[in-house]
Amino acid sequence: MERRTTRQITVGDDRTGRVRVGGDAEVSVQTMTSGYTYDVDACVAEINRMAAAGADIVRVAVPKRADTEALPEILSQTRVPLVADVHFHYQRALEAIEAGIHKIRLNPGNIDDRDQVNSVIDACAERSIPIRIGVNEGSIIERKDKQRRMEELGKFFADHRQGHLMALMIAKLEEYLEIFESKGFHDVCISAKSMDARLAIDTYREISRRFDYPLHLGVTHAGPRETGAIRSVVALGTLLAEGIGDTLRISYASDPVFEVEDGLEMLWSLGLRERTGAELIACPTCGRIQVDLFRLVQDVREKLADEIQVPMKVAVMGCVVNGPGEAEGADIAVFAGDRRGIIYVQGRRVANVPEEEILSRLLSECRSFQELVRAGDAKLGEKQVDIVPPDPIGELGSGVKTIAEGRVNRVSIGET
Repeated sequence: MERRTTRQITVGDDRTGRVRVGGDAEVSVQTMTSGYTYDVDACVAEINRMAAAGADIVRVAVPKRADTEALPEILSQTRVPLVADVHFHYQRALEAIEAGIHKIRLNPGNIDDRDQVNSVIDACAERSIPIRIGVNEGSIIERKDKQRRMEELGKFFADHRQGHLMALMIAKLEEYLEIFESKGFHDVCISAKSMDARLAIDTYREISRRFDYPLHLGVTHAGPRETGAIRSVVALGTLLAEGIGDTLRISYASDPVFEVEDGLEMLWSLGLRERTGAELIACPTCGRIQVDLFRLVQDVREKLADEIQVPMKVAVMGCVVNGPGEAEGADIAVFAGDRRGIIYVQGRRVANVPEEEILSRLLSECRSFQELVRAGDAKLGEKQVDIVPPDPIGELGSGVKTIAEGRVNRVSIGET
């Protein structure tokens, strides 16, 4: 897909490595810590766990002086670029910059004093630190002054279903960007998040037309993972498929590691990142299943995540009807039948094992294939893999036993 052309910013340093955002850089995945930043040990442990899951950039909240005071120690123990999330108190931004933070996030809805913003811009410019201007639906409308709030809402109503909110977010961005542009500061990334997937799509489309700054995609307070994944992927996946978006955060009221895992999976599925680790595919379940497919798939997924780093395609199919066609092209595949499974490696049949041995044998073949790939003796996805469906009443099907017991006569076409 053709990506929208944007400016490029760089986040990080020699120690953490530098993550490029925008321009010709791949889409990066971000997340945010859920604990208190001033709790150094817990914060460091959480950041390192996120980085191990594949996070490119991690954001931390700094609402208190104690949080920014903890940053030097946190930075010394982590190896991923960190962003300081600043709301209300511009001094926290200045303290974070002094501590060595790699990026600042400012919210126009919470810090709008021009002199304060200018002081942050100057400090970032001096150290070549980028700034994200992050507008949220929940923080843009005046709430202290009810009369002003009503005037703002009335002023920006439009034909769009939620045109007033979209117009307010864009207006806040434009006002804030004027300050940055007047200072000649363009090391900027922008975002405009909403909890409404449709509003997020429309707003990001509009700001992508208006500005050439890299875009940070997100759906704010999306909910628990069970529903938040759908809400986020609908919005972010739509935008990414249109070439809009340079970095993203999926937001859950859950373990932030899930945000990283699901963000990466979305990018892999769209071909926007090169996959790391195995790609697991499994058949849609139905009444033909003759093994405990749910448990098998979950067990395979967990083991592959722990042991396989090569991006091989692994197929786990519950029957012989659709499985061969759906798994065609898989590097490793298993087709289950009557409490058994036939395992293939790039189209070559290597085993026929009872149900209780499927997991161990499948993983053994995955490990062996991984070593072949690493040694250069096998290539991923290069070989045309054509899998012939096993005979459904043959060794996998229950028909063999039934026929052997004399309860069914085998009938062939043309016989009488």
